[in-house]
Amino acid sequence: MQSGAPESASTNTNKIGERRLAILSSHIQPLPPSITLSPSMATSSDEKAAALSTAPSDSPTIFDKIISKEIPSNIVYEDEKALAFRDISPQAPTHIIIIPKVKDGLTRLSTAEERHVEILGHLLYVAKLVAKQESLDGFRIVINDGPLGCQSVYHLHVHLLGGRQMNWPPG
Repeated sequence: MQSGAPESASTNTNKIGERRLAILSSHIQPLPPSITLSPSMATSSDEKAAALSTAPSDSPTIFDKIISKEIPSNIVYEDEKALAFRDISPQAPTHIIIIPKVKDGLTRLSTAEERHVEILGHLLYVAKLVAKQESLDGFRIVINDGPLGCQSVYHLHVHLLGGRQMNWPPG
């Protein structure tokens, strides 16, 4: 690339993806032996690679650092139970992550217990509030679960996606 020439959108997207993978890599633990990667999985997107190389864990995550304000984020909503901030690698014009402030063992949806019912409902209600705040006329909620569900951060989180026509099937 020539000096002073503007970077292309794909170059910027690649740099954002590399930055996100580097941040996520600092929280990665070895993949359990029960999960194996096929060659096609190993050569997939950065997100899929990060998810498949991260072992489920209750250890502190990047989201804990965002909650404690150790890592800056673009916060769009906060209350006593939840925090919502813009994703650093958006997959739609509006891409917001909504997390519980207290993890309480809620690392993934499949491990939720009855005691988590209130916070799970609250996270969805916050998604509705944020969607209204963002003037979204339709949106999608995504919760990735486990390595094969493309979860790379083991602190349950809700993706709020909007600002464009969603496609079906989603995955």
